[in-house]
Amino acid sequence: MMRFEMPWAFLLLLLPCVIYALRRRFRRGALRFSSLASVKAAGHSWRVRFSFMPLALQLLAFLLLVIALARPQAGNEKIQNISQGVAIEMLLDRSTSMSLFMQDGGGARQRFELAKKVFNDFVFGNGADMNGRKEDLVGLVTFARYADTICPLTLSHEVLRPFLNTVKMAEIQEEDGTAIGDALMLAAARLHTVEENLRQQSKKAKEDYKIQSKVIILLTDGENNCGRKTVAQAGEMVAKWGIKLYVITITGDAYQQYGNRLRRVMTRPPDLQELEGIAQATGGFCKKAWDAKSLRELYSEIDKLEKSQVESTSYIDYKELCQPFMLAAFICQALALFLSTTVFRRLP
Repeated sequence: MMRFEMPWAFLLLLLPCVIYALRRRFRRGALRFSSLASVKAAGHSWRVRFSFMPLALQLLAFLLLVIALARPQAGNEKIQNISQGVAIEMLLDRSTSMSLFMQDGGGARQRFELAKKVFNDFVFGNGADMNGRKEDLVGLVTFARYADTICPLTLSHEVLRPFLNTVKMAEIQEEDGTAIGDALMLAAARLHTVEENLRQQSKKAKEDYKIQSKVIILLTDGENNCGRKTVAQAGEMVAKWGIKLYVITITGDAYQQYGNRLRRVMTRPPDLQELEGIAQATGGFCKKAWDAKSLRELYSEIDKLEKSQVESTSYIDYKELCQPFMLAAFICQALALFLSTTVFRRLP
C-alpha cells in the first residue's frame, strides 16, 4: 500500500508553470535581426538539438524533490489474530473390546479404527459437517488397563497424526482393561495445568492465545473395571477444575471376525449412570453411538457446541521512501550543472 503523508506538497509543481508564464510575458529580445533565413539555412548541431537537457534535468530534479517533500510511504498491512480457543483432551479406549466391528453404512468397520478416523475428522476437518479445530489445543490420552498421554496438548496439530497412526489396541491380557477413572484423572490434570505449560512454552505457542474453555471427550465401549481412581473420584476433580465432560459410548450391534466372515456377538451394555451424572454436572452430555453415522453425528454436535473465537485486529506499518527520490534529485541537479558548464555551456 502506497500513500503520501503530505500530498499538498504537489501544489509546488505549479511554481515552474507560473515562472515560465511570467518570463514569456515580460521577456524582450536583446538583439533584433531583419531576417533569420541565413540562420535556418546553417542547420543545427547536436549541441543545439540537445541544449534542452540541463533544463530538463533541473525540472526532473525539482519534481523528485517535490515527491520527496510529499513523503511517500509504503505500508504493509499486518493482521494479528487473538485466539480464544478450547483446550480439548481426547480420551480413546483401546481395550480389546474395541476390536469388535460396528455398522458403517452398508458394511461394518472395527470400532477402534472407526474411532480413530472420526477423531482425525474432528481435529483436522472432513470438508462436510466438521471444520476442524485449528484454533484449539488438542491432546490425546489412550487407556486400557493403564492410561497414557500419547500427545500433550498442542496447537501444532500436525504432530498428532503420527501419534494417532501408531496407537494400537491392547495386545496382551496384562494390558487389557478399562481404566476410565485413571484416564479422566490424567486428562483433567493435564487441562488443569495447561496455562502454566503454555507460559513455559511461550516461544513456541501463540503468546496471545487465551483458553475459552476446557473439555474432555471420552470415547469408550465399556465401564470402569480397573485402575487406581474410580469414576466418582475423577469426576469430582473434573467438576472442581471447571472442565466440561462429553461421553460417547459405543453400543448396539457388535460383530466379531471369523476368517473372512463377520458374526454378530452378544454384548452387555455398559452402566453409564456415574458418567451421565458427571457429564450433566459439568455442562456436557453422555450419549450412545449405535453405528458409524451416529458416532460422527455426536462428534459433529460437540464441534458445534464448543466453538472457538478468533478476534482479528489489523494495522498498517509504514516505511518512509523519500530518501531515493532525494538522491535521484541530487544526481539530476549535479548532472544538469555539469552539462550546463561543459558541453552545453552558453556565453552571456
